[in-house]
Amino acid sequence: MFTLESGSGFWNPLIWILIIFIAFLLFYGIRGFGKSLYKKGTEQTKAFLSGNKEAAPEEMHVKASNLYWGFTVSMSSLYSRLRKMHTGNVSDYLLWFIIVLAILFLVIGVI
Repeated sequence: MFTLESGSGFWNPLIWILIIFIAFLLFYGIRGFGKSLYKKGTEQTKAFLSGNKEAAPEEMHVKASNLYWGFTVSMSSLYSRLRKMHTGNVSDYLLWFIIVLAILFLVIGVI
């Protein structure tokens, strides 16, 4: 009734629901044999940093200028040219997108 047969097998959603239900029962059964020593709000909930104390969030934050420093220095000549072309006008970006897309289509041979 609910079986979909194909050339390489069959698909019955009721069988899959039964298999998933049995898998969940097995999962929770095995989980029940585990130790329940975990306590919320204690040292167990803190991240392990190899014995070091956790720094303040302000000290751990990596600024974007530090993260992309290598890219900005190595590609500074490209960025300076792109900065001159930057207008902030969306229609300029759409025009560039259409031009680049047309060139790509010509190169690939779609048009």
